[in-house]
Amino acid sequence: MNSPKLKRLMHRAHYMGSNENDILFGGFAERYLASLSPLQVERFETLLAENDTDLFNWITGKQPIPPELDHDVMAMLQNFVQNEAART
Repeated sequence: MNSPKLKRLMHRAHYMGSNENDILFGGFAERYLASLSPLQVERFETLLAENDTDLFNWITGKQPIPPELDHDVMAMLQNFVQNEAART
């Protein structure tokens, strides 16, 4: 991960605000960030700018995802939370 942008996003994913999101988004970034397409990186960056509580509620299925954020990266995050993060 040589890109300064990817390094910055990795850092942001680990220090989002809530401990739960730090773990979930940080874990997702460690697992997937380097393999995301440029468009997916942009989508991930957009998600990181959203409210911490809203993000947690969306990725855990507690609230519906806004249509503009309901994309492949959100689906990857939800899958990660349901299938991979639970095992750690």
